[in-house]
Amino acid sequence: MERNWRHARHFEGVVCYMLLTLFTVHVCGKFVVEKNSISVTSPDSLKGVYDSAIGNFGLPEYGGTMAGMVVYPKDGAKACKSFSESFKKATSGGLPSVVLVDRGDCYFALKVWNAQNAGAAAVLVADDRSEALITMDSPEEGNATPDYLDNITIPSALIEKKFGDSLKKALGSGDMVNINLDWRESLPHPDDRVEYEFWTNSNDECGSKCDTQVEFVKNFKGAAQIMEQGGYTLFTPHYITWYCPQAFTLSKQCKSQCINHGRYCAPDPEQDFTVGYDGKDVVAENLRQLCVFKIATDIQKPWIWWDYVTDFQIRCPMKDKKYNQDCAEEVMKSLELPIDKIRDCMGNPEADEDNPFLKAEQEAQVGHDSRGDVTILPTLVINNRQYRGKLDKGAVLKAICSGFQEKTEPPVCLSDGIETNECLTNNGGCWTNPKTNVTACKDTFRGRVCECPLVQGVQFQGDGYNNCEAVGPGRCKIENGGCWQSTQDGNTFSACLDTELKGCQCPNGFRGDGIQNCDDVDECKEKLACQCQECTCKNKWGGYDCQCQGDLLYIKEQDTCISKKASASKVSWTVALIVLAGLAVAGIAGYAVYKYRLRSYMDSEIRAIMAQYMPLDSQSDVHQHLNEDV
Repeated sequence: MERNWRHARHFEGVVCYMLLTLFTVHVCGKFVVEKNSISVTSPDSLKGVYDSAIGNFGLPEYGGTMAGMVVYPKDGAKACKSFSESFKKATSGGLPSVVLVDRGDCYFALKVWNAQNAGAAAVLVADDRSEALITMDSPEEGNATPDYLDNITIPSALIEKKFGDSLKKALGSGDMVNINLDWRESLPHPDDRVEYEFWTNSNDECGSKCDTQVEFVKNFKGAAQIMEQGGYTLFTPHYITWYCPQAFTLSKQCKSQCINHGRYCAPDPEQDFTVGYDGKDVVAENLRQLCVFKIATDIQKPWIWWDYVTDFQIRCPMKDKKYNQDCAEEVMKSLELPIDKIRDCMGNPEADEDNPFLKAEQEAQVGHDSRGDVTILPTLVINNRQYRGKLDKGAVLKAICSGFQEKTEPPVCLSDGIETNECLTNNGGCWTNPKTNVTACKDTFRGRVCECPLVQGVQFQGDGYNNCEAVGPGRCKIENGGCWQSTQDGNTFSACLDTELKGCQCPNGFRGDGIQNCDDVDECKEKLACQCQECTCKNKWGGYDCQCQGDLLYIKEQDTCISKKASASKVSWTVALIVLAGLAVAGIAGYAVYKYRLRSYMDSEIRAIMAQYMPLDSQSDVHQHLNEDV
């Protein structure tokens, strides 16, 4: 009864798809199995790394790891019926149970569902035949209830028969088998940007798969737009189309389900050619959504595609008979999209010629390099690898986040719902301050990391496991920088040096290590101050009090006593002498200036009088010079 929709996995080449209800065409196809690794840590006889194929349902832990202990059921190893035993407390050492089951007799998803209900944290399905790994897919639609698939929340994988037999043998011998499931390399993460594609369909009446797809687009829109607007991701929507065999292009069925003379087709939404919408209506809306993305990209706002698709699903559903061009253009108008440009982009669906956008979509469906063919809807491709697992916002976001190089993930990758929550138990084994509950444990989608935190703008430094210490300016406001501090009689003293990167030093008046203690120094007893003959010393916490006898005044800087009166008199006479000296200097300077100016004036007057009666030396020279020129 096991089914795998990707039955073309044994072939290579170009794939053809089921075209319509009446026409089915099969040719060679290329299918790629996406894998994660399993490391056996004990027993020694099995130590090593093994491949496994990720199941196409449930929630794979992309970007993370899971340690567990393998458990093989005593009864019902094929897991086709509910288990009577519980796997929640089946292991020692607190490790979760990874339940090993056998392939055969029922669907893969049913095996995982039964094991999950019995407390399994993950499931390994051992193949019953010696062959290359295949992808465990969900049952064909109609053979499982929606709740059956939607509620599988644990990861699963298929392992080769040889590896499965080795695990059973070790467990049968009483060995404890510990493994580590690793999804960190299941998706490549070459740089600080993730490129991903979503193969979707505008049809909203195709059953539970369409319902899941519609719900995912609505829930994932916010995160997708944040990453796209921040330049963290490059997103591209795609739409699967089929073609009608040339011999049938003029048939009623092909004409109703295809555009451009049978080149681009979609199955009838109701599977009934006589009622409701036709496949060609779906292809036309798919094309319209492709053009919305193109025009939005041209105006450098590609994230508008998520708004359009979400609004169209809400405002123009098939069940309300609003799935048409008029409703679509109302949505475009509300989003301020240029309707004429989108119409031009779509071209003429009646033309007997290729549509460049839909032709490109058909070519993109064919696998290349490490990527397989796109054969079902919906399909998510991240960094050129097909995503496996449930189409769930948290699971998909975790997978996309694992496509970034470590420490380049956008903030949305640390949002609620995708952390591993390991810090909730014993702070994840990281450093923590028991007084303030500040911890170095940080949950990420890849698992917890022990990293000294930033608290109130103050950075802690250390290994994150055994110690973290506040450093830099402002560190004294966080637990006083780890230094000694005490308050007595309304006075507070601290050994923390706020201007230093780190370090503690007892303040003046104290002596100690600055961390655990700073003891008051008795300046009076140790004769460190107040030693003048007229002084009386009294010690106090953090200092001392020195009093002088009579009317004497204590000068702390000189550690001496002086007379208050003498000091005042001395100051008065000093000020008086300074004033008198200043006046004297000013008077002498003024007299000197006066004499100089008087002498200059007299000289100029005398020279003027004498010049009237006899030539001066300078005048004689001038006359002689003039005569020589003549």
